[in-house]
Amino acid sequence: MRTNAERALPIRFRHPRGWALLTLGLALGFAAVTVTRLPALALWPIAAGWLWLAHARRWGAEADSPPQRRWPWLLLPLILWGIYVYLADSFGDVDIGAVFFHLQAGISDHGGGERLVAAALYTLAMLAVLAAFTWLVRRDDRWARHERLLAAVLLLGNPMLLGLGQRGMAFITEDGAWLDRRYVPPVIQEAPADPPNLLVLYLESLERTYADRERFGDAYAPLAELGERGVVLEGIRQLDNTGWTMAGMIASQCGTPLMPAGLLHDSQFEPLERVVPGVDCLGDLLQEQGYALSYLGGASTRFAGKGRFYTGHGVTRVRGRETLAPRLEDPDYLNSWGLYDDSLFDFTREEIRHREAEGAPWGVIALSLGTHPPAGFPARACEARQGEHDGEDILYAVECSAWLAKRLVTRLEAEGLLDNTLVVLASDHLTMRVSAWDELIAGPRANTLMLLRNDLIPRRLDREGSTLDVLPTVLEAMGFRVENHRAGLGVSLLSRAPTLVERHGLEAINARMQEETALQRRLWKGLDLPRPEPASVRAEHSGEEPRALTEKSASES
Repeated sequence: MRTNAERALPIRFRHPRGWALLTLGLALGFAAVTVTRLPALALWPIAAGWLWLAHARRWGAEADSPPQRRWPWLLLPLILWGIYVYLADSFGDVDIGAVFFHLQAGISDHGGGERLVAAALYTLAMLAVLAAFTWLVRRDDRWARHERLLAAVLLLGNPMLLGLGQRGMAFITEDGAWLDRRYVPPVIQEAPADPPNLLVLYLESLERTYADRERFGDAYAPLAELGERGVVLEGIRQLDNTGWTMAGMIASQCGTPLMPAGLLHDSQFEPLERVVPGVDCLGDLLQEQGYALSYLGGASTRFAGKGRFYTGHGVTRVRGRETLAPRLEDPDYLNSWGLYDDSLFDFTREEIRHREAEGAPWGVIALSLGTHPPAGFPARACEARQGEHDGEDILYAVECSAWLAKRLVTRLEAEGLLDNTLVVLASDHLTMRVSAWDELIAGPRANTLMLLRNDLIPRRLDREGSTLDVLPTVLEAMGFRVENHRAGLGVSLLSRAPTLVERHGLEAINARMQEETALQRRLWKGLDLPRPEPASVRAEHSGEEPRALTEKSASES
């Protein structure tokens, strides 16, 4: 039998004890730097501290009795924390609402194939962690005695489960209608004599934070140059349930956060048939005013219910990877998500020409993906003008997509297609984890929002608002009048009326959102009613080019 002095020898990594403790130390350090704002280098001192403590306390040293064959209670909490750390490493801030919504709206045809390798590596790492902890509990009676308490602590402290608990408590809260009482159904009360066209460019994850030259150099410069000619809205913050693509578009077009359907969904085992059918959005309002509306996106319209959202809210032509990719001159010029931004913007230009030839006022919405996390997809068109950010992945992608957006606006102006048009450039949401993550979270963050139109006085407005305020702001910039400058939960930033964020602050609104049930029911009202799929969605899903719908079929969609 070994003496106490022998047991206290330094940890030897040729022994299973050394490998088990090293594995747990590295896992602890990685989890700490991933879920907090600690720098990545903090992993090593945290792991070293764990090993020092393990040596000092002689954790896992040979016991007087043989190892016990027991399974730790902590295995399940460790697995759940492993899932949370993976999500945090992939996306930065983990939004449970986003997970629920994508599971219900459909995740087919997603472009996250590069994350499959990371998921496989995470799985292997978690198996090693579980094996190491099982070994420790079987060899050390002290860990076996206290690991049930630690299991309870880790379960209660897991942010993922904490979010689920908060949503569960919403059903017994005293006030689950705080947001719904502040909701104003969007209604256009008066239209201009000559309604302008509308071009909305959603720039995937291209937040205004990149405009800070001290941190990001000239990555944002092309958009900053465009902004000098229009109205730049600063201080556009991100509320909960608005931080992913569909949520960002719904927030800015419907004036409401995207609260997942949950159990209000008519079938828990099928994708949603309609997306937020209980509220009117920008497309519904413009369709009533006689606008011909189009949506173009580089990714699949089947992913996350994008096609169903647009066809269900007044948009008669919905085009994504399925219908645009076959029209590429080079059929192989695609990334894992879909079209590069130069291709998408060329198709956007063609669509505007087509809509302009029809004679009716038009609205075109385009969603890029060149700056999609984690590294972006810089377009081929940017290779001839490589510069400061070459090889720095996301910053190169940011500068490339910003330049392509500016080039599209310049080309459309040269053709006279923007003579009576409001151009809106906006990020759909703040970016998720990218190579510049530490710099991005070093200070306050804001979304991009710019308005370009000949009769708008160029200026910068520094107001505290959110993407909920985009809908009434765009409507008033187009010359439409809405009640008290309000639509949905938003307030026009061109008015003097205070926004929800100015009145209550982000934290208070987010806290109320955890308790809200009435607005959720409003969003998904009528979801259980059967409804035939619109023709444009059927065509999109079949890969065929959708034909323009008749006025009657459009009104029914």
